[in-house]
Amino acid sequence: MTDATTAPGPATRPPAAVPRLRAPSRRVTRRRPRRSVTLTVVTGVVLLYSLAPLVWLLLSATKTQAGLADSFGLWFDGEFALWDNITETFAYQDGVFVRWLLNTLLYVVVGAGGATLLAVLGGYALAKFDFPGKRGVFAVVIGAVAVPTTALAVPTFLMFSELGLTDTPWAIIVPSLISPFGLYLMWVFASEAIPTELMEAARVDGAGELRTFFQVALPLLAPGTVTVLLFTTVATWNNYFLPLIMLKDPDWYPLTLGLDAWNKQASTAGGEAVFNLVVTGSLLTIVPLIAAFLLLQKYWRSGLSAGSVKE
Repeated sequence: MTDATTAPGPATRPPAAVPRLRAPSRRVTRRRPRRSVTLTVVTGVVLLYSLAPLVWLLLSATKTQAGLADSFGLWFDGEFALWDNITETFAYQDGVFVRWLLNTLLYVVVGAGGATLLAVLGGYALAKFDFPGKRGVFAVVIGAVAVPTTALAVPTFLMFSELGLTDTPWAIIVPSLISPFGLYLMWVFASEAIPTELMEAARVDGAGELRTFFQVALPLLAPGTVTVLLFTTVATWNNYFLPLIMLKDPDWYPLTLGLDAWNKQASTAGGEAVFNLVVTGSLLTIVPLIAAFLLLQKYWRSGLSAGSVKE
């Protein structure tokens, strides 16, 4: 006789396995960016409009004076004279083009470099320190950005004339040290790029204000610093109106004013022989700016999204 508790029965059978239901898989479809034919056409037209003068300048610099007179179009001439034009440009009038190039470099290094340094220091201080009159400073900076530089050229000339600084390099360097737009840009950038907690941690560790700025803040400000440096460099390199009213001595001319003097000489009777030098000199003038943008663009692009993601 078997025990009822041990006898196999339907109650002791293991339950059947329940099949698992899988959720239907969803295919992730990526949206393709919408394309606008009108926007593409407009962008292409703007691109051609921007590149056409550069292409013309490059092609014209390869032509002789006779070639410029015969073929004034967007194509090469029969004779490739680029290297001869460059050599003649540097040798014309006892190498005054080299003098103008060195003057421009002086104005850019001291003027634009100083403007960038002052903008970084001022923007950092305005962004991370509180002091009485800060709102007034902000209003003054915004007002200075709105005032065109050409409107200040004549008052600046009168002031420098009273100081006896006209027709000297200081007449170009000192006004170039002030960049309201660069100060405003660094003010905004420093407010987002430098965490206040990081500065407080450095102070708790015993770092002074100068050490905190140079070792903590300055590396974080590198993208903004490069951006301001590019803006001030281009503005100083292409500065024309201020040297026009400040300088009379050709030995202190920048490239813009020197090439304008050659261009006026080419427009006079018998001076057409230097027009190819004006074209070649203009091409040589923009080469350093293109090189600066190509070398510094990675720092500039890295700062475009700084502060856009908050952890």
